[in-house]
Amino acid sequence: MADGETLIVVGAAIIRDGAVLAAQRAEPASMRGGWEFPGGKVDPGETEEAALVRECREELGVEVRPLRRLDREVPFPPRPEGPPAVLRLWTAELVSGEPRLLEHLALRWLTPDTLDEVAWLPTDLPFIGDVRAALRPGVPGPLVDGR
Repeated sequence: MADGETLIVVGAAIIRDGAVLAAQRAEPASMRGGWEFPGGKVDPGETEEAALVRECREELGVEVRPLRRLDREVPFPPRPEGPPAVLRLWTAELVSGEPRLLEHLALRWLTPDTLDEVAWLPTDLPFIGDVRAALRPGVPGPLVDGR
């Protein structure tokens, strides 16, 4: 990554049977206990979709298929040790495997009515309304085409 470039972080809103998977962070200590959509950094030369598949495999032991990217990105708070970063959230379907606790403290499947029952991390929180809409059949969500 060249100086001045923005680091892209992708998150997966893995949807199954009208619910989305939420993951409780274990690390770093400053985020421990907060809830997020699983995912991680896009490596140089990697597409967002490939990063999403790789991160879900590493973090949850599952195979996913990215579907659509939500039409927003949320900046992370400034970090002294690295470039600016933004979170982009993708809807995804579970292709194989059952999510396991490999890097997180807990996992929960949340419905539109239970999305507010966990303490979302500040960067993931702005996506909750969009995810709620995506979980409701027949409600168009703010989606953009993938690349």
